[in-house]
Amino acid sequence: MNLTLPPGGILLGLGCDLVEVGRIQGVLERQGERFLSRVFTAEERAYCLALKHPHPHLAARWAAKEAVAKAFTTGIGAELGWKSVSVYHGSRMEPLVRLDESGATLLRHLGGTHILLSLSHTETTALAVAAIIKAA
Repeated sequence: MNLTLPPGGILLGLGCDLVEVGRIQGVLERQGERFLSRVFTAEERAYCLALKHPHPHLAARWAAKEAVAKAFTTGIGAELGWKSVSVYHGSRMEPLVRLDESGATLLRHLGGTHILLSLSHTETTALAVAAIIKAA
């Protein structure tokens, strides 16, 4: 098997986030589509809502957005919005990050070339770790 791994490089930023799945499920039950469209990209909504149990996957994406924002040291706000970070899958179903123009501008400003992302979840919690990398 010949796998293409992400390039190594210099670590510029690191962030992590842990969220209770029930918290995300509760907000979704109260706010419905308003919450989904404010926080998640169409790509993320399509993937998660097609699953039998979408809440852990939505929570993992929430955690990913928070982790990326922490890696940038901006948090979610004026410089980086909820939908500035979109999680999608690569050819091996690995989580990848797609940035909007605001996110891409922050990445360039830091001198970063890509973001590595790891996601994990159980029925009750979701975790994400994000690293901003500058290719060597």
